Amino acid sequence: MDKLPRNERIATLVKLLSDSPGKIFTLGGFAEMFGSAKSTISEDIDIVGNILSKLDLGHVETISGALGGVRFIPSMSKDRAVRILEGLCAELCRKERLLPGGFIYMLDIIYNPEWIDDIGYIFAGHFFPKSIDYVVTVETKGIPLALATAKHLGVPLVIVRRNSEAAEGASVSINYVSGSSKKLQTMVLSLRSLKRNSRLLFVDDFMKGGGTAKGIAELAKEFECEVAGIGVLVETAEPNKKLVEEYFSLLLLQKVDEEAGVIDIKLSPNWSRI
Repeated sequence: MDKLPRNERIATLVKLLSDSPGKIFTLGGFAEMFGSAKSTISEDIDIVGNILSKLDLGHVETISGALGGVRFIPSMSKDRAVRILEGLCAELCRKERLLPGGFIYMLDIIYNPEWIDDIGYIFAGHFFPKSIDYVVTVETKGIPLALATAKHLGVPLVIVRRNSEAAEGASVSINYVSGSSKKLQTMVLSLRSLKRNSRLLFVDDFMKGGGTAKGIAELAKEFECEVAGIGVLVETAEPNKKLVEEYFSLLLLQKVDEEAGVIDIKLSPNWSRI
């Protein structure tokens, strides 16, 4: 490979680092790749870090020691995150989204790559310090959001199912009580899905009573794993007390008035504590 000029090295570094969040790259590895001195690569990485921070696109962390190097960490300023979520609130509050029975149509948001990528990035930046090993969700509507979050954390996605599938081999099944309907439901997860003593992040699109999140915590115990974080796109104001205490929601659904054609969704109180 011919020696690359600095502008091309920097473009490549941005691509490599941002595509592999959390992965440690050594200066020696980059120096060999580009045919440049480590001191030159170090200067390049300083430039990359300054650019990413200035544009609010994440930051580059230097890790010292014999096994050290550099890694990209997803992060977003509170102001930028709030602007994104305020735009999402405005979109979700359109009365055209009201469905019979007081439900809100959200599928176009959940399956929109631009919205989901931004939301997943917000979750990834918030939970990155938790040293997450897996992102976990329950089929099906939470999958796009959980996948985007897993991508930005650089970790695998695990999908908990309602029924066992032969293709997944032996599995663990538990029963849990829904926090809203109080109905008994089932969760199933393949024995091969998780390594023991892993740290999990549960991501879901909606939380009412918190029964699903509590069920995930119980399922995690069967694998000797810990739910280190819970991320929810929208939580409801009622019931006020959920079945789980520690969770991070982005939006709060205060009320739906089907007769008046009103949907009241605001930023979650979480943002006042960040």
